Amino acid sequence: MDIDKVFKALADPGRRRLLDQLHGENGQTLGALCEHMDMTRQAVTQHLQLLGDANLVAVVWQGREKLHYLNAVPLHEIYERWIGKFERGRLGALRNLKKKLEGNDNDKT
Repeated sequence: MDIDKVFKALADPGRRRLLDQLHGENGQTLGALCEHMDMTRQAVTQHLQLLGDANLVAVVWQGREKLHYLNAVPLHEIYERWIGKFERGRLGALRNLKKKLEGNDNDKT
């Protein structure tokens, strides 16, 4: 996995929105994805290409239709390498301590 390509793909809000759409309903055509985007069909195609290069989107041909599927494996690998090892419990305790020290302990976000 080329982690730099994954982070580059995730850096753009439009590409993150496409991933969110595929998470909500996997196996969409380009036309279906374009319906929910405020960009040209060509721009959506370019974003999908970058997501594909990062192995975040897989394409399956079904007859004449090209369906796009979310591949969450690279995201899981990022989680395992950089997020999971920090343990949510300890991060939550540190966040609460920070808020308390800053006088923001009433904020539940």
